Amino acid sequence: MKKLISLVAIMGVLFLGTTQVSFAQDAKKDTAKTETVDSAKADTSAATQVTPAGDEVVAETSFHQVLKEKFIQGGAGWMTPILIVLVLGLALVIERLIYLSMSRTNTEKLIQKVEEALQTNDVEGAKDVCRNTRGPVASVFYQGLDRFNEGIENIEKAVVSYGGVQMGRLESNLSWIGLFIALAPMLGFLGTVVGMVQAFDDIEKAGDISPTIVAGGMKVALITTVFGLIVAIILQVMYNYILSLIEKLVNEMEDGTISFMDIIFRAQNTKKQ
Repeated sequence: MKKLISLVAIMGVLFLGTTQVSFAQDAKKDTAKTETVDSAKADTSAATQVTPAGDEVVAETSFHQVLKEKFIQGGAGWMTPILIVLVLGLALVIERLIYLSMSRTNTEKLIQKVEEALQTNDVEGAKDVCRNTRGPVASVFYQGLDRFNEGIENIEKAVVSYGGVQMGRLESNLSWIGLFIALAPMLGFLGTVVGMVQAFDDIEKAGDISPTIVAGGMKVALITTVFGLIVAIILQVMYNYILSLIEKLVNEMEDGTISFMDIIFRAQNTKKQ
């Protein structure tokens, strides 16, 4: 339920960000108009300084207009699903990046604190250290310390089992991101095929293979594929970046677990003596 709420919140932030950008562009247009009126009343030097700012506004507006025109040319029925895939994919990417950033911890410092507590036979103190430290490494250590009096074999089983659980949590929602990566170009290709069929229908109705009809229909049909591939490329780059973060966390967890088991083994031998 918490993940669902966080995803809805992230999607809301993305949509609000888009709305704020449009409002900002409108504000820039109004500012440009005001500056133009003021420059007409001012001297020639002031008018010369306002001109570059006006060029920037025109450039930004033209890019926005081109993007909007291409979206309309591709057809809202096909471009909207691709846009939804992009928004959902980015929402999951942001959720994973936030979760992974919160999962990072200073493993060496954690191991040092646990070792200092166990050297004085303070198992509860070591558990408190792990309980107050965020991240999968601390959670795995806590499960091992919770079974400190059950023998080294049970501790090792608990550490291995809970380590697998933590790896599953790190890789959560990656399958959905992979689905969106595959779905975006598929929707684009589907829109292209449908657009090609419509283009051939127009040729059949015209009764003439005119280059204008063919080129116009082909251009509109291929726009959906272009947008679908762009969305897939963006999500694929972020997907690989998330995988690299997970791999780094897993390596830290494995190295920390080995050091933790050595500390537990020494503490168990000291307790027996």
